[in-house]
Amino acid sequence: MKLKYIYITAMLAVVFLLIWEQTQTKPTIWIQIPAIIIFFIGMSKLSAKTPSKNQEKEE
Repeated sequence: MKLKYIYITAMLAVVFLLIWEQTQTKPTIWIQIPAIIIFFIGMSKLSAKTPSKNQEKEE
């Protein structure tokens, strides 16, 4: 449960970084690409812990 809050906090920080970077006059692509990759990895780890709707039907 504690790891979930760390992932959520990290995802919010990455989203803030991406939005802040877009407000710059010349956004740096080398900051945006790793931030997007980190965001996708974090979201996949968070969604992997969500149980499937079909899980109960299979058992």
